[in-house]
Order: sequence, then C-alpha cells, then structure tokens
Amino acid sequence: MFYSRSLGADKNESLPIMKIVTAEEMRAVDRTTSERFGVPSLTLMENAGAAVADYVLSHHAAAGRIVVFCGKGNNGGDGFVAARRLHQQGKKVQVILLADPADLRGDAAIMFGRLPGAASAVHSSEELKTDRLRPSLQADLYLDAVLGTGFRPPVSELYADAIAIMNASQIPVIAVDIPSGADADAMNPQARTIARADAIVTFTAPRPAHVFSLLTAGATVVADIGSPEEAIVSALHLNVIITRDVAPLIGPRPAESNKGNYGHVLVAGGSLGKAGAAAMAGMAVLRAGTGLSTVATPKSVLATAAGFHPELMTEPLPETGAGTISTSALARIEELAKGKSVLAIGPGISRDSQTAELVRTLVARLQLPMVVDADGLNAFEGRTDELNGKGRTLVITPHPGEMARLAGCSVADVQKDRLGVARKFAREHDLIVVLKGHRTLVVRPDGEAWVNTTGNPGMATGGTGDILTGMAAGMIAQHPKQVFLAVLAAVHLHGLAGDVMRESVGEHSLVATDLLQGLPEAFRRTWQTAQERVVRW
Repeated sequence: MFYSRSLGADKNESLPIMKIVTAEEMRAVDRTTSERFGVPSLTLMENAGAAVADYVLSHHAAAGRIVVFCGKGNNGGDGFVAARRLHQQGKKVQVILLADPADLRGDAAIMFGRLPGAASAVHSSEELKTDRLRPSLQADLYLDAVLGTGFRPPVSELYADAIAIMNASQIPVIAVDIPSGADADAMNPQARTIARADAIVTFTAPRPAHVFSLLTAGATVVADIGSPEEAIVSALHLNVIITRDVAPLIGPRPAESNKGNYGHVLVAGGSLGKAGAAAMAGMAVLRAGTGLSTVATPKSVLATAAGFHPELMTEPLPETGAGTISTSALARIEELAKGKSVLAIGPGISRDSQTAELVRTLVARLQLPMVVDADGLNAFEGRTDELNGKGRTLVITPHPGEMARLAGCSVADVQKDRLGVARKFAREHDLIVVLKGHRTLVVRPDGEAWVNTTGNPGMATGGTGDILTGMAAGMIAQHPKQVFLAVLAAVHLHGLAGDVMRESVGEHSLVATDLLQGLPEAFRRTWQTAQERVVRW
C-alpha cells in the first residue's frame, strides 16, 4: 500500500502515510469502506483470508498439514476463508472451531458454510483436552484466528486453553490480524495471555500493538484488502516508515551524474579522545550517497580523523587547552559552511564550556540545513530557548538521556511517554526530532510522527548515533526539497544496516563501524523490498 498527502515544511514535499489506527478506528474503516465506498464486508473478509493463505503458500510452502484455530467472530471468519483457500491449493487443513456453529453470525457464519469439509467444533476446555481431539492437532503449521482486533480482556477459559496449546507446541504459528489475546491499542509490551506468533498477517493498517508491543520476532505483513485511502482516518497522527516510500530516494542515478550533484556535508565535531565520532559521521555521509564530506575537527586530532578513511576531507580548527574546538574557530567554521549543503554538528564535540558556547552561536547564526546530535545537544541543556528551527531546517537526533536533558525531565519520564515528549519538543521548538531507541520516532514540527521498525539491540553501542547523524545529513544534502522524507530514509536505512550486520556478527559483537559495511546491502534490500505488493517489517 502507498499513502501520500502533503505535510512537508516545503509545500511541494509529499510525504508517505501508512497510518497507525486504533481498534475502534479500524472498525470505522471497515464500515466506511462498505457503506460509503460500496465494498461488501464479505469481500473484505474474503480478501483478508486470501492474504493469509497467500502468505502461507509463499513462506510455508512445505507445510502439508495445517490446523486453523478459529473463534466465533470475524477473526474466525478470516480463518475460515484461509482454510478454504489452502484446501483448494492441495493442503490438508483441519479447522478447530472454538464455539458451537449455531453461535456464528453474519459474514463469519457465511464463510463457515463455505468450508469444503467438516470442522471440529469444540465447546469446552475439557473437550479441547480430550484424546479424541489430539490427532487433529498434528500439523506442520498453526493459524491463529481465535481473537482479533476487537478483543477486550479477559480471555475466556476455552480460548486461553487453545492459546496454551499453540504456545506449548514447536509448530510455527501465523497470527491472523493479531495474536489472540493481545490488546490492539497497547503501545508497550504486554504481560498477559497472548498467543505466540512466528509471523502476523494484518489488514489495511497496523494498530499500535503491531508496531510497539513486540508481538512477534518474525514478519508483520500489512495486506491491502480493498479499503481506499480516504476511508483510513485516524486521530493518532502516527505512521509507520515503510520501505516503498523511502525507496525512491535511493533509486538508480542518471548516467551523467557527478559528485557535485549529490551535495557536500560539513561535519563539525571531534575532540581529544573522541575524534572517531566525527570521522564516523563523516564517512556515514558518504555511505549514504553524498558527493562530498568534510570533517572539521581540532587540529591536534586531525590526523586521527583523516586516517579513518581516505575519502574524507578534513579541516583543522583552533582548539582549547583540553583539545576541543575553541570559540575562536567560529569565523573558520562560518567560512567552511559557505557553499555546503548541510552542517552536522555534535559528534564527539565534548561538553567543554567554550565549545558549548560555540555550538549555540553556530546554531543561531548559520541558516543552512543542520543536524545536531550528541554533545551538540547537551550544549542547550537549560537553554533550549536558543534551539529553534522556525524558518529553517533543523534536525535533532537525541537518545533518551539527551532528550531528558533538553526536556528538563528524567530518562524514566522520557521512556514512559516517548511519543508525547518528542511531540511536545518538536512543536515548541519548530524542528524535527529523531528520538532514538527501540522503535525510533521521527516527529515533524506539527507533531505528526513516524515510527521506525528496523534496528535491533546490537545497535546499543557507542558510535551508532554518530553514524545516524552523518546519514541524516547526507540524505538531506542529496534531497533538499524532500527534507523530512530524507530523514525518514536515513533512520530506516540505519536500522536496516544494523539488521544486515546482525546476521553476520550477531548482536553482542556488533559495533558502530559495522553499519558502514552493512549500508550497501541495506540500500539493495530497501530497493528490492519496495517492489513487493505488500508492506512488511
């Protein structure tokens, strides 16, 4: 699916929208699709079940015996459709209906009547546990179509026992819409009776739990089942970064390209003992596809930065006695900034008082697009009135500790309400906030937010943020008229590079410079995945 509407700071910038909707909003989407746009609810159910069957056939082709656990609601109806379609493809399918068939209503009852064979109807927990049913549970794959988005706790005893059977087995489980027992509106991991899921196939738009609640370690697929864009309305103002929308920024380049076509980023940072941070940011600029990258750093550590990669250009700056950039470097940095596409400031720059003063002055005086990170952000602790992006492009990329210092609260407060804190700061300071962490958030000055689904715990190591700073600056340099989309692309590719490298080095051994190695494959996968008909993460 692809959603697009104009939200950019530049009125010509069109941004991707895959809205996250609440459970109630999802019900409204389905009603609107049928009542206003004339798509029968039975067609939506048929399309949903077909999407599940298609996923099974493409990702579990070897599964010959499939058991479908179905509740009595519409989630069960989706399961009936999937069962029928899998049977038509030659699979041996057993439907376990956790209800009396007489209790089925509406579309679910119609789809039950279309099953090609008899289902095993189970009316009680005792019946579910009988030896008579045990042979029916032997399978290569389970489909969980017991409870869907409309579920509200608690889970009934019969359904809980069915969930327990799935959770205790070693058989792969595919959740239809959402794992049974999950609260679709939850925005954090849930401690309750929830079915295990090796993958999820959901429909039309994700709910908060699909994105935030760690419901599966496998894929989450969002299938288009027929609802038009106009029917998908949400008050959350929250979206998912999807591959298909950022891919156009990394598509094939014109044959007559030269380095001057792709921008020049100036990275100001580094200090005694932290020169590598600025160098990593500078190299990430190039790996993101930018034409030129210059690292301006204290003259005593210039050799360290210059030796990091031969492609980097470097500039020595006046320094303090502590080996940090001095306020006397102001004029030189202003001169270097002329003709540059973007300034990235902060990686390894230190918290020296002179250097912090320099950072604040540069942010106030320079009007070129700017990405501020690390100690560049800490320079504004207690002085956030000086951090304002009105009338310009200003991007900040804090981790929770830096966000807490800027917001004047504790890290725990940030983590309890990551979205609220990031939104408030973005609105009050008229800038783009990239709040790093699990499910990195990217928030526009108007409060509209995007959630990133790439990345992994192995990236919780020093320097990965410096890589992101360089990537964000590099993508903006290449796409000055699509600034926000460029930031979304940088965040997505950064996390994906981490996922690529986890496959070869694991989570424990992953280090920041591994991301530089993983970026080419991240670019390739992003472009390849964008050609698929469904959205997944």
